[in-house]
Parts: sequence; structure tokens; C-alpha cells
Amino acid sequence: MRPQAAAMKALLEQPGLQVMPGCGDGMGARLIEEAGFRTGFASGSSISAMRLAMPDMDLLSLPEMADAVETVIAAAPDVLWLADGDTGYGNALAVQKTIRAYARRGAAAVLIEDKAWPRPLGHSGAKLVIEREAAILRCRAAVEACREEGILLLARTDARTSRGFDEALTRVKAFVAEGADILFLDSPQTEVEMRAAVAACNGKPSLAVTSPAGKHFMPGDAELERIGIKIVVYPQEILAATVHAVRAVLSGLKGGVKPPLASPAELATAIRSADYLARDARWPDPD
Repeated sequence: MRPQAAAMKALLEQPGLQVMPGCGDGMGARLIEEAGFRTGFASGSSISAMRLAMPDMDLLSLPEMADAVETVIAAAPDVLWLADGDTGYGNALAVQKTIRAYARRGAAAVLIEDKAWPRPLGHSGAKLVIEREAAILRCRAAVEACREEGILLLARTDARTSRGFDEALTRVKAFVAEGADILFLDSPQTEVEMRAAVAACNGKPSLAVTSPAGKHFMPGDAELERIGIKIVVYPQEILAATVHAVRAVLSGLKGGVKPPLASPAELATAIRSADYLARDARWPDPD
């Protein structure tokens, strides 16, 4: 197992809830590391927003996502990164290609979900999923690639919203049986459903997502920990803060109230100026 995957596995075996911020670019990743978080999420929705200013509707290809994942990990190498592999971008071989690409870039774990790909249009962004047997096959291919690459697999089902809770729970149990390391049942509607999903993981770590736009059961972190959740992801807080801050700055430049800004010293710390200047000094041009 790769060191970063072993470190994430060990972290999840410890008591307590891991709070995992999401980001979509190098600066967000750097600030996650600066704040002292041990884990982070290279979020597909944040990457799509930061790169394209578009929603997360399968508009990014694997090369674009892999490039963004590489940027995020390179900016914060001390963070243990969960990389958003979406559906794997195709058949079982494509799923394995995605996992290998992210592993080479330093991901500790990769998320693979059971949504349909490419996303069927005309359904108002509904989370439509593939058939159960196809989802199990996708998970099996992902587990095999993760074992070969020495990283962890987070298997996600989005079946709750389109096919009901019983089907989603059945898929979680199937993903556990296939060997997934971390499980995520998206959009539980009640505490009872969330507890049942945690129980279905059979001792393996369970993940939850907290998002302002979410329409599912989202208790606070303390309650998530009591329920048995091991990781809570905040996928868009940094993105939302960025949009708010940039709009405030632009409003100030147009004559409105100017918001507080990072000082030159704070900005220099964020972009690691001292580190890079020290490296620069090692390579003087010859006279």
C-alpha cells in the first residue's frame, strides 16, 4: 500500500470524525494544508466551477480532471487526498485507467460512483444510476485497480434519490462485499437511514457530505460522529467563500465598500514566496 493510503487508513481507524474540506485548485489546496487539515477532497464540483464556471454535469474529461487533481496534490502534498473519480468515465477498463492516473498523481483514495455516464440530459440534473449488476461490476473493477495501485477505494451510490433507500442500501452492502474501503450512501433523508447505511458498512468507514445546497439529512459534525460517520466532506465551502469574496472585491473596485484583503505578507505566505526565493537563490546565473 502506498504511504499516503496507509496513512489515511490509519487515520480512519482512530476514534473521531475527520472533517474533509473540498477544493478545486492549488490555492484552495494550499490553504487547506496551511489550516492544518489532515485530509482533503479534490472535488469534481469545485473543479468544474473553478475551471469552467459551470455546474458539475460531466463536462470535464479524465485528462482535465487528472490535471486538476495533480495541481491540488502538488500544492498540498502533506494532505491526504481523496480524488473525485466520478463514474470512472466509461467501462470497467476506463474506471481502472482513472484510478491508475490518480494514484500516479499521489491520491490516497479515489471515489467511484454508480451514476450513469454520460449523464442523460433532459432530467434537470437528476442523479440517475446504472443497473445494480453494472454498478457492482464497476466497483469490482475499481477495487482491483486500487489493490494493484496500493490506494483506497471510496464506493458511492446515488441510488437513493432515483431508486429508493432499499436499493441504495443493497448497493452499499454489495460494495462492501466487493472490497471497497470506504462507503458513501448519498442523500439519506433521515437519521434512521444514515444509521442503517453506517451499519451496512460492516465496520468499514462511512462518509457523509454536508453542503448548503443539499436536500438530505445533514446533522452537525458532533451528531455525525455519534451516528458513526468517519468522514464528513464539505465540498463547496471554499468555492462559495471564493465567489463571495471576489464579488465583494469587485464591488469595492466599482466604488462600493472595500472588503478586508490579505496583506502582502499574508499573500506571500499563501503562495510560499520565501520557499521559492530560497530555491531560486540556490541557482544563480553564471557571471
